[in-house]
Amino acid sequence: MARPKKYGRFELTDQEVKYLTNITNTRTEEAQRVQRAKILLLSSAGMSNVKIAKKLDIHRNSVELCLRKYTSSGMESALRDDAGRGRKAVLSDEDKTYVRNLACQKPSELGYAQELWTVRSLQNHIRRTCIEAGYPSLLSIVPSTVNKILNDADIKPHKIRYYLEKRDPEFEKKMDDVLIVYKQIEMQFETNEETNTITISYDEKPGIQAIGNVADDLPPTMKHGFVGRDSEYKRFGTVSLLAGMDLMTGEIIPLVRDTHKSADFVDFLKILDEKYDKAKKIKIVLDNHSAHTSKETRKYLEQHPGRFEFVFTPKHGSWLNIIESFFGKFARACLKGIRVKSKDELVQRIYQYMDEVNAQPVVYRWKYKMDDIVI
Repeated sequence: MARPKKYGRFELTDQEVKYLTNITNTRTEEAQRVQRAKILLLSSAGMSNVKIAKKLDIHRNSVELCLRKYTSSGMESALRDDAGRGRKAVLSDEDKTYVRNLACQKPSELGYAQELWTVRSLQNHIRRTCIEAGYPSLLSIVPSTVNKILNDADIKPHKIRYYLEKRDPEFEKKMDDVLIVYKQIEMQFETNEETNTITISYDEKPGIQAIGNVADDLPPTMKHGFVGRDSEYKRFGTVSLLAGMDLMTGEIIPLVRDTHKSADFVDFLKILDEKYDKAKKIKIVLDNHSAHTSKETRKYLEQHPGRFEFVFTPKHGSWLNIIESFFGKFARACLKGIRVKSKDELVQRIYQYMDEVNAQPVVYRWKYKMDDIVI
């Protein structure tokens, strides 16, 4: 059974039909009036609201609104927009500034639990506060308008972009000390002269996880060109890599331990002491980890006066250490997706990778601010 018309059938007089027909045939009439005149004519002819909407390619709500206005207030009311409809008033620059200023504050600073705004939460706050703040035009602001105001100012309060603050008051001086070391290496390459100094870039990479599969990996096939891996895994523990890079040869000197404490660092220094000619000084570029300046480390250095020289990178300036570039390559080439059957296997494979690298060592050359350094 067909659904009955929501507003019932109504009959138009001949004069009304003629009036509405003239509107639909007049080229100078507004499109809205023409459309609404057609709605009234089709509805009076018995066509359902759904069919009218489909025929005129409009939403059924538009049909029902027109008929409701005709039923309640007559033909002219159905043909025209109510007072207050149409284009909303344009927001002033002061209104937009108020929105942007709110977006630049954290919600938590305004009494909310959340740390970052969403467009919807910012819109709700604007509506709650705009009248008291003296911006009544914002009372009906919608999310799309909030979004446009923020985008026009390139403000994205829902995003976080991290930076690193220079907290070391001697940052520039320490950076220059490190760059001077790299400049000396560069000059040594140019002159090809032997020196009495071995220069090592040193750092630790802690927390390398030994992870094992629960089920065997599935190799790539013509049908599925990727490695298949069960999402479950086993943990065997973690290890730390202590490593130095000889800046003249590119050789990596590794030491894998369960920890990276002072005792481990001292053991690494012993490896360097055994490896290089006793007549040469070993200069090490390294960060400010407590193990590098601990009582145990200082005691060892005192037992080998003149053998080691430390050049510290600034606090939060470990990016100045060349070996960080190698650690990035190591993580991508060796550690990415690695699965082992034990922690011992992980240690063995790390040493194996270092042997493979040292078979064809790469000499890293520092470029940043080299032209500014004068020795």
